[in-house]
Amino acid sequence: MLALVLVGAGAVSLYANRLTTEFNEGRQTVESGIIPDHEPLEDGVLNILLLGSDSRGDAENSDEGGGERSDTMMLVHIPEDRESAYVMSIMRDLWVNIPGYGETKVNAALDYGGYPLVIDTVEELVGADIDHLAIVDFDGFRELTTALGGVEVENSIPFSSGQSNPAFYPEGTIRLEGTDALRFVRERKAFLDGDYQRVKNQQLFLTAIIRQLLNADTLTDPQKVNDVVSMFTPFITVDESLDASTIVDYGISLRDLRANNIEMFTIPNAGPGTTSGGASVIWQDENVMPRLQEAFRNDDLGAFLEAEGLLEDVEGETEIPDNGGPTGTASPSPETSTGTDSASSSEPTTGQG
Repeated sequence: MLALVLVGAGAVSLYANRLTTEFNEGRQTVESGIIPDHEPLEDGVLNILLLGSDSRGDAENSDEGGGERSDTMMLVHIPEDRESAYVMSIMRDLWVNIPGYGETKVNAALDYGGYPLVIDTVEELVGADIDHLAIVDFDGFRELTTALGGVEVENSIPFSSGQSNPAFYPEGTIRLEGTDALRFVRERKAFLDGDYQRVKNQQLFLTAIIRQLLNADTLTDPQKVNDVVSMFTPFITVDESLDASTIVDYGISLRDLRANNIEMFTIPNAGPGTTSGGASVIWQDENVMPRLQEAFRNDDLGAFLEAEGLLEDVEGETEIPDNGGPTGTASPSPETSTGTDSASSSEPTTGQG
C-alpha cells in the first residue's frame, strides 16, 4: 500500500518519469505464484498481501528456530469504489491450515513453501484471491522515516526496547525516526500481551506513515516525494506484475483516498492458547471467520467490521479476546519504567549501556 501511495503521488509530480524509472530499476521481484487473469482495475476489488522481512535478523526479539518466517503480515483490501481501504493484521502465531502441511502457525508457510504457499494459505484463510504481494524489509521503515523527517504517534504504553543501548518510549506523543522507528514496530517482549501490542504498534506506525505521505506538505513537494521513493524502493520486493505502470494506474484510481478513510483491524481471533503439542498459538474465532470470508467475497468489509465491532481504535488500548486464557490490557514489563504524559512530541530516550 505504501508503494501505491508513494509512486501514485509521484505520478502527478514533476518527477513522474524519473520516479517510475527509479522504481522499476530499483525494485526487486519474487516468484509469488500469483497468475493475473485480468488487467489492473478490471475486477473491481484489490487485495494486496504485505509481509515484513528482516535482512539482518532480529536477534533481540526472535524466538523462532531456523527457517524463513515473516513476523509481520497485513492484508490490504481496497473496495471497488476506491473510496476507502482496509488493512487487516494477521497475527504471526495464528493457528491455520497450511495447504499440504496441515495445521500450524501461519508464519510457517514461508518456510514450508515460499511465497506461493503464503499466498495459498492466506487465500484459503480469508476466502478471497490475492492480487499482489509486497515484501518490505524492516530497514525500509528506518529509511522511510528518515526521508519523511520522522513521524509522530500517540504511544499508549510506555516501554523500553533493545538490549544494547535500549531506547525508552514514553507514554504520549512521540516522534519516531531511524532506528527508534525500527525498534518500535519490532518490540513484543516488553508487553504482557506480546504480539497483540506489537500488532497494535505496527498499525499505529503505518497509520502515521500514511497520514504523513498524504499530507499536503508532502504531496505538493516533488523533491520530497522523489527522495521518499528513492530511499524506500531498494527495500521493497514485489510480485512480477506489480511494476511502476501498474502502481501508477492504481494510484490514480486512489487519488481521492484520504488517511481518515483507511481502517485498521486485526483478524478475528479467540485469543491465545496452547496446542496439544505445547505450542503457544492464537486461535481463530471459528464463529466470526465465515462472516469475514463472506465480507471479502462480497466486497462488504465496512459493514462487517461495523456489525462485529472490530474497527480498531488504533491509538487506544489493546484488548485480548477472552477464551479462558490471559486477558486484559497491555502493560509494560516489570523491568520497564513508567512514563508520564507528554504535552508535546518527544523523542524516544536512548540509554548509554
